[in-house]
Amino acid sequence: MNQKKKNHGTKGQTSFLLLHFLQGALIGLGAVLPGISGGVLSVVFGVYQPIMELLSHPRSAMKRYYRMLIPLMLGGGFGFVVVARILGFLLTRYPDPSVCLFVGLIGGMLPSLFREAGKKGRKKSDLLMTVVCFGMVLILLTLLQIIQVTIAPSFGWYLFCGFCIALSVIAPGMSFSTLLMPLGLYTPLVDGIGKLDMAVLIPAGIGALLTVLLLARAVTVLMEHHYAMVFHGIVGIVMAATLVIIPFRSFTVSTFSCVNNLLCLAVGIVAALLLDQFNQRIEVPED
Repeated sequence: MNQKKKNHGTKGQTSFLLLHFLQGALIGLGAVLPGISGGVLSVVFGVYQPIMELLSHPRSAMKRYYRMLIPLMLGGGFGFVVVARILGFLLTRYPDPSVCLFVGLIGGMLPSLFREAGKKGRKKSDLLMTVVCFGMVLILLTLLQIIQVTIAPSFGWYLFCGFCIALSVIAPGMSFSTLLMPLGLYTPLVDGIGKLDMAVLIPAGIGALLTVLLLARAVTVLMEHHYAMVFHGIVGIVMAATLVIIPFRSFTVSTFSCVNNLLCLAVGIVAALLLDQFNQRIEVPED
């Protein structure tokens, strides 16, 4: 009898570890996919608070949540690096269909983002924040495209990329790709991560670490006191940044190109909706 209980306990622990590893891999994947925030997935999986405690108070968080955090971090690293290799190849060989696929993924995630934004209530001022952020970011990114800003990747800009990566985890809904794509930094970043290029990994890592040290506690407090307003603003940012990256010209090149892009959009939307259903069904065991 004791042996059976022991075996059952071992299986339960193994399932628990595998579950958190899978969640970490999906969060890492979400951190790389354009428009999808690893922070949002961590909220959906119920592990956002432990992750924020880890970033704000590492020692106490590890003592309290080590069984959860260790497989989460291992899975996150796996999803982040492996997916980066695939994305680097797709964006280089098939840029327009890949972007359309990502736009579909973003569009499919918008309902879950809006639902998450209203989790603690929704006021008219929150909806106004969505409109204001949408308008401001749309104008900013459109101006960047009009003046044809071309940024050559460098140590300093990879520091900025690290800042955006960390922010996408700290602030749910903030996808680092939405800002890096119009600046032309997204593809070289994910390509460098996939190839384990130290010239990319070192400055990006430094930028991410500095961001965590400086902003983790501040963002945590902001989300605690103004959750709805902040999250509705994030929804507006995601919508504007998504609209800007759509390759409208590629739809007019040929019938095949148009159909191919529309198909990729549809696949992205369906994939995001399926992921959202999976997120709602999965249960996170208590530590």
